[in-house]
Amino acid sequence: MKFFLDTANLDQIQEVASWGMLDGVTTNPTLVSKEKEPFEILIKKICAAVPGPVSVESVSTQAPDIVKEARELAALADNVVVKVPVCLEGIKAIKVLAEEGIPVNTTLIFSPMQALLAAKAGAKYVSPFVGRLDDIGHDGMDIVDQILTIYNVYGYDTEVIVASIRHPMHVVEAALMGADIATIPFSAFAKLIKHPLTDIGMEKFLQDWDLVKR
Repeated sequence: MKFFLDTANLDQIQEVASWGMLDGVTTNPTLVSKEKEPFEILIKKICAAVPGPVSVESVSTQAPDIVKEARELAALADNVVVKVPVCLEGIKAIKVLAEEGIPVNTTLIFSPMQALLAAKAGAKYVSPFVGRLDDIGHDGMDIVDQILTIYNVYGYDTEVIVASIRHPMHVVEAALMGADIATIPFSAFAKLIKHPLTDIGMEKFLQDWDLVKR
């Protein structure tokens, strides 16, 4: 399973990269808006700091404009993946971009049918937003399970990025289901390794080590 960091903050990216756990990064307009760097400079810095794919979102709403913007984004760095929202104009654009060899991460997926259409259009990735579904009373992980089942039945190689992760259990469930990728905010990433019994055990071992004659 691959771990992506859901951020546009360079300090967070460099920190997780130093752990040896970073496989990629996902950004979006909201995350980019929190940073002070000019957009293109920021994206180039992120791409240089990350060994794997970096998702950068198109903000156009019509297929020809999405395609034009996606080409410009893809030209920023070799590891740019263009995020395109799953809508009719987005699906049209994904078909064109896939034929041109520009990798697409289809974002704002909230149903298995949206994910199926994105895969048929040629998307390299789909991003179901599990946390946002949880927020309105649905079990967001259910659609991840459904998407994976559909892709397995029909042999699609589109990778599933579990997105809008709120807590470590989302990551655990994604791993158990066989999701390809989890894209995780920094706050949740730091919690993956934490366990109170580990902390207690380390403290006890260190206390006992102080009693050892050396």
